[in-house]
Amino acid sequence: MNTPFQYKDSVKEHWVDYNGHMNDAAYAEVFSHAVDALMNYFGITEDVIHEQKYTIFTLETHLCYLQEVHQGEPITVEWQLLDHDAKRLHVFFKMKNSNGDLVATSEQMLMGMDQHLGKPSPFLPFIQEKIDRIWNEHEHLEQPKQAGRVIGIRRK
Repeated sequence: MNTPFQYKDSVKEHWVDYNGHMNDAAYAEVFSHAVDALMNYFGITEDVIHEQKYTIFTLETHLCYLQEVHQGEPITVEWQLLDHDAKRLHVFFKMKNSNGDLVATSEQMLMGMDQHLGKPSPFLPFIQEKIDRIWNEHEHLEQPKQAGRVIGIRRK
């Protein structure tokens, strides 16, 4: 089994807004840092990005804000692989507070990119191997409640 991925941080003073809790844009920033950490987890280090000109881009994201978090509060981001193909990852991040309460989620579509060509490209073999191992662990996990949500006003 793979070492579980986690991104840890704490709510910075400049992330807190006039309501006294973390600003909506700061949640996006935390999840963006989590994507960077996930890339590193897959072995897409700065060296790989510079030497092999390969990286991952975020194509789409959907945030759900579930609870307030306040300055100094520790936060942890975990993830689940919902689906994948040769070039894309459909991932789901869960942000939790120090009590383990779910405070926000981010569903994202990520794509492997060949920076030489400036085009989408299949994952490098060592990345694909890790994705395949993780998929074997994640493919039977229950889909998170917030995954696949559509924004809209519910009508009766």
